[in-house]
Amino acid sequence: MYNPTVARLTYRALLGRRRAAILFVLPALLILIAAAVRGFNGLDDQVASDVLGGFALATMVPLIGVIAGTGAIGPEIDDGSIVYLLSKPVKRSTIIFTKLIVAIAVTMAFSAIPTFIAGYILNGNGQQIAIAYTVAALVASIAYSALFLLLGTVSRHAVVIGLVYALVWETLFGSLVPGARTLSVQQWSLALAQKIGDGTTITSDVGLPLAVVLLVGVSAAATWYAGQKLRTLTLAGEE
Repeated sequence: MYNPTVARLTYRALLGRRRAAILFVLPALLILIAAAVRGFNGLDDQVASDVLGGFALATMVPLIGVIAGTGAIGPEIDDGSIVYLLSKPVKRSTIIFTKLIVAIAVTMAFSAIPTFIAGYILNGNGQQIAIAYTVAALVASIAYSALFLLLGTVSRHAVVIGLVYALVWETLFGSLVPGARTLSVQQWSLALAQKIGDGTTITSDVGLPLAVVLLVGVSAAATWYAGQKLRTLTLAGEE
């Protein structure tokens, strides 16, 4: 199911100079904010949770997911180079699975690690806050990568749509509108963070069993449908 050649090409595309520079900006900003907040406020569990939940999980992780998920396949579809990859004796499901693994790895590396570092800067992992949000970032990376990889296969405007989703739905509605929270990857991952943390500074509107089902279900469904769309694209290219 995993193809090293496809993975190498995808890593090269995602970690090129321009895209890598963008990927480094948000983690660097998070760590800078964490250092500034720690300097002004000292150790504060609630402030640490607010920064990690409000910026890291609600903004940084979905935005990095957009860059990695859509970038893993979208540019190849846009410029037509995907046809050359599809002409090789590699199963379409293998291509999608490999690109998903790469997108997940990149999203995790650029979101979970900075979240962990920022959490330690903010409160030294008091109340397990740093670990809780790191785990949330890890599981959210899987769902976001699958969703945005799918988006990259179905739309030539995947980046724009992904940014609107990340900034409007996840950052705004997913944090502020009660009815929208149930359909937010952010809230699903927060359910895991709440279980790991003290349950006071970290809360979610979604119960843990439902959150796990939704995370697994959405990730699996998005990956499967992306494979189906790639099959259609192959037929169109061959015609």
